[in-house]
Amino acid sequence: MIVVCGEALIDLFVGRPDADGIATEAVAGGSPFNVALGLARLGTRSAFLSTLSEDAFGECLLLKLQQAGVDTRYLRRVPHATTLSVVATTADGQPHYTFHAEGADRALAPANLPSLLDDVIAIAAGSYALGVEPIASAVETLLQRERGRRVISLDPNIRPRVLGDVAAFRPRFERLVGSATIVKASVEDIDLLYGPADPAEVARAWLARGANLVIVTAGGEGATAYSSGATIARRAHPISVVDTVGAGDTFHAALLAFFEAHGLLSPTALASLTEDQITAALAFASAAAAVTCTRRGADLPSRAEVDAFLKGVRS
Repeated sequence: MIVVCGEALIDLFVGRPDADGIATEAVAGGSPFNVALGLARLGTRSAFLSTLSEDAFGECLLLKLQQAGVDTRYLRRVPHATTLSVVATTADGQPHYTFHAEGADRALAPANLPSLLDDVIAIAAGSYALGVEPIASAVETLLQRERGRRVISLDPNIRPRVLGDVAAFRPRFERLVGSATIVKASVEDIDLLYGPADPAEVARAWLARGANLVIVTAGGEGATAYSSGATIARRAHPISVVDTVGAGDTFHAALLAFFEAHGLLSPTALASLTEDQITAALAFASAAAAVTCTRRGADLPSRAEVDAFLKGVRS
């Protein structure tokens, strides 16, 4: 099982305003929440470790997890209201987020961390849960506790409007990298964390801090994987993009699902990946992300959909 730790919220998609108002659609979301769902849809056992509100939106989030088959034993319900993320997409499908935070997404405290069962082989964590309190301290405590025992995969997924001072967050993220086995980040994340920087240099710095594998995604340009012995680039699949909401979460989930399916999701195996194994993992994760980009919102694919996409690419 893979445990995903972080925030869950409601994405409120808004259309163009007119004289009658603004059309909206409320959808369950949050980057770690999406990763947990994505893993389950790909046939990988997952659990979600977080807090959910007792309000109607929290009930919606819980039902979504249960419907997908995500294990909810590590969840706690809290009286705080659910955070809303208002999402407006630009003409080229890029999302613009505005957050209305009330606290249910960040209420997990270090004192409330559960013990993990022996079937947990990996922990995925990311997004603004790494930097807002008290959940940030809970995540850091969890990763320090479990480092070396289980695979730890990080995705910073930087959200400046929630984090506030990104420069102040950088030392904390670098501490977390010291506990990580895998780091997946976008070029936008790197720019926000370090300003204008060479992604390859940043990736190598993260490897030096202890990660076994760093993957930098670049949207339509593809993704590049860095390990101690290789640098492997993968071009993105050419598709008609509807929007890119959830593409990074899909990539993260699919990457972990691939490694789990091939018996590679352990600290030992990830430390000795071959170039062929990394190339295959990139191909699968890129295909999954491409499927998500062909439909609106964070609608992550099933394994059958990814396999069908890959079959179409090869034919």
